[in-house]
Amino acid sequence: MAGIDSGTGSAGSSFTHYNYPGVYTTDDFHYCGTPGNDIQNWSDPTQVQTCELANLADLKTETAKVQTTLVAHTNQLIDFGVAGFRVDASKHIAVKDQKQIIQQLKKQGLYYTHEVVYEGGAGVTSGDYIGLGDVQEFRYVTLMRDAFTGNNIAQLKGLSSKGWLPSGNANVFVANHDRERSGYLSYKSGNNQYALAHVFSLSYPYGTPTVFSGYTFANSDDGAPNGNYGTCSGNAGANGWQCQHRWTAISGMVGFYNKVGSAGLTNWTQGNNNQIAYGRGTAGYVIINNDSAAWTKTFTTQLPAGKYCDVYSGNKSGTKCTGKTITVSSTGKLTNLSVAGHSAVAIHSGSKL
Repeated sequence: MAGIDSGTGSAGSSFTHYNYPGVYTTDDFHYCGTPGNDIQNWSDPTQVQTCELANLADLKTETAKVQTTLVAHTNQLIDFGVAGFRVDASKHIAVKDQKQIIQQLKKQGLYYTHEVVYEGGAGVTSGDYIGLGDVQEFRYVTLMRDAFTGNNIAQLKGLSSKGWLPSGNANVFVANHDRERSGYLSYKSGNNQYALAHVFSLSYPYGTPTVFSGYTFANSDDGAPNGNYGTCSGNAGANGWQCQHRWTAISGMVGFYNKVGSAGLTNWTQGNNNQIAYGRGTAGYVIINNDSAAWTKTFTTQLPAGKYCDVYSGNKSGTKCTGKTITVSSTGKLTNLSVAGHSAVAIHSGSKL
């Protein structure tokens, strides 16, 4: 609930830290007994799930009343057509409580992704939440930043062997609303690193990727521009919004991701540690050059011969490409292909002319 002592809701009702008239009363919250009821020991699961995170009043999600209230609200969202949920601060709600809430919903089988910030160590772990849906893998976000800004994207090979969440349970992303404002990759990142990181995220077979789409900010507390009304224009944003989901490279790679499906990783090759290329069986092939110099090489793919539209630079429009056209030889080669510095090439079976 609210992290302030009192205030006025968006509909005009007044509330205090532990009293929300008509919804929750003081009996509906945990009081864990630490100073200020705040989390003091992050290695203690009881504190993490019953004390307050950043002064946010902590609901007794184990009680029938709180569960009934949450179920009623969520059912309203389902009636509106919502088909999936990102559970914010899921780490701070006990797994058994969430299972009970989900089981009471009017519709089962919805998509859930759980925000469980975990970078290793004791206490509540991301693996604890696997049975509830996808779980966000925050170690992935850190590695993506370190790889693309540290000039070593070759280290991204073999993510499934790092001891993280299993691929089938991991929700991965380059940035979210918190991380982009705290030293991780963002639309502000230089040398096209943000777009290149998305090329990797949407083409490498680990986890279910999420694309964050947000707005311009000057500091970490900036709210949404344009009266909170999101606006996009063509393949970009407008009125202070970034609309990353419309960027040519990112939207093209979403198509790549959807087309290659579960095809395995094939034909991995690299130049220096900042240049990697790999295939997804007979369905797709991607080249990522995070170096400043061009990378020229004959690449080997498993794609059928023909001409393909590079979905990083454009898309397929009828019988033409709006971006680069890439030729695959009769032996599956991309002969003497030159990929510019801080750029990429991505082709898939659906982009074949």
